[in-house]
Amino acid sequence: MSVKLRLMRMGKKKQPTYRIVAADSRSPRDGRFIEVVGTYAPRSEPSVVTVDNSKAVAWLAKGAQPTDTVRKLLEISGAWADFTATRPGKAATPPRKPPAAAPAGGSKPAAAAAEPGAEAAAADTAEEPAATSEPVVAGPAAGA
Repeated sequence: MSVKLRLMRMGKKKQPTYRIVAADSRSPRDGRFIEVVGTYAPRSEPSVVTVDNSKAVAWLAKGAQPTDTVRKLLEISGAWADFTATRPGKAATPPRKPPAAAPAGGSKPAAAAAEPGAEAAAADTAEEPAATSEPVVAGPAAGA
């Protein structure tokens, strides 16, 4: 059984309030749940988030996956920081950097990669720019 921490909508029409619940991922949004972890009232100014941090950390430790919105609410309440502090060897990791983009010229030889000066020389000999000012037209009428 896969457990998720997610929002369950409550309240009247056009006046939502939410419960943060631990629920089976297969159950409907407003359907069966296992336990209420907290509440979220987005309409009040400022919005009110109440979370039982011990319950939230216990569910996260058991492997419950929070939705994106619930994760943000857990970060606001401080439960996410408590959870990341209790994980052994999995301290809060910085966000990953995207992989470096490959050079536009394609793959370069191993010798050029070893020497920085050789890269510029290889680039000069690899391509010669077209020095014509006339537009290039393809087809049978190009030469006529």
